[in-house]
Amino acid sequence: MAKLTVHDLNVRGKRVFVRVDFNVPTEEKDGQMIVTDSTRIKETLPTLELLIEKGARSILASHLGRPKGKREPSLSLRPVAAKLADLICRPVAFVDDCLGEKVEKTIGLLQPGDVLLLENLRFYAGEEANDAAFSEQLAHLADLYVNDAFGAAHRAHASTEGMARAIARRGGPCAAGLLMERELRFLGDELEKPARPFVVILGGAKVSDKISVIDRLLEKADSILIGGAMAYTFRLAQGHKVGKSLVEPDKTDVAKAALSKAGARGVKFLLPSDDVLATPADTGKLNKKGKPEIEMQNPRVNSSLSLPEDGAGVDVGPATIKAYSEVIRTAQTILWNGPMGIFEDKRFAEGTFAIARAVAEATKQSGAKSIIGGGDSVKALNAAGLGEQVTFMSTGGGASLEFLEGKPLPGVAALSNRS
Repeated sequence: MAKLTVHDLNVRGKRVFVRVDFNVPTEEKDGQMIVTDSTRIKETLPTLELLIEKGARSILASHLGRPKGKREPSLSLRPVAAKLADLICRPVAFVDDCLGEKVEKTIGLLQPGDVLLLENLRFYAGEEANDAAFSEQLAHLADLYVNDAFGAAHRAHASTEGMARAIARRGGPCAAGLLMERELRFLGDELEKPARPFVVILGGAKVSDKISVIDRLLEKADSILIGGAMAYTFRLAQGHKVGKSLVEPDKTDVAKAALSKAGARGVKFLLPSDDVLATPADTGKLNKKGKPEIEMQNPRVNSSLSLPEDGAGVDVGPATIKAYSEVIRTAQTILWNGPMGIFEDKRFAEGTFAIARAVAEATKQSGAKSIIGGGDSVKALNAAGLGEQVTFMSTGGGASLEFLEGKPLPGVAALSNRS
């Protein structure tokens, strides 16, 4: 059932609690934390500008990082408040807490059109625990609730589910923000009955991360194109050697079942026909997580379906790029989730960037609807300079996957249904 949206609310003069996803990258510069990528802030501006225009007293709340219920100064949202003020060209009040007398007094001083950002919700353990008392305290701050944080909607936390339920129990409406509305429309409604041919591109490291998505999309897709390290689990399932590639030997039965289902349903299921390989070498150093630092040496193209013992697959090869691009050009609907290789290393980025170009080209020249399922796919498109040339880029990584799997998202389920 369709959810209530911010357009449906009478917000003038009301205290509107807006759950946003301001979990943005920050770094220290000249003794101060600064926001280094404001994409997530910009994505929610249409909702905030609408609330300002309609005279709401907007109370924004988000998490940042993983402080695990303790105050961590480096994870304060104060720098985010400053960045938001720059983006909306108006003052943004900030309180260094999300509960208590100071917060309530500040809210009481807000005028219609004013914006307040609360401190990091995860400074309280009750946020991630979805603690009932913490949820009620948050709900006490507001008359209405708006969730525009799709990227956190798969978490049953106090600010995404608990407080929405509390506000709803007392008769307060709980609505989707404009970003949330777009996410639900493109990842849900638009893919329910996609224009055909419907081409799905799936990459990333593990079959286990995507198998539920693959299984569900096999019922809808005309073609599924597989890339990334997950391709090597399929290769192994077909009896080929995978060298030192990242692989899940215990998931070969799952891979075989997917291939069998694709055959039974007449879905074109394409695996890479060639690869870019490299030889992993231990540098003797440890990375920031204390694990051995591996350097990929001797990049080369491999045209065999089996890999040499010292080779690890790090990207799809030129023949695969050509074959995949031809399929993408025929598409009328495209869903892409997951890179084709280790695109962060420019030596192994061509496969991912070529797919990005093919998706952008199909969107522009054929009018295809291109939907990018969040996470690394969005990073790759932006790195290729093509982020503006697709129909929609999701802001949710895990949330996108769970939604595509057909799982109910707690942060969406808690919103009021439109009557």
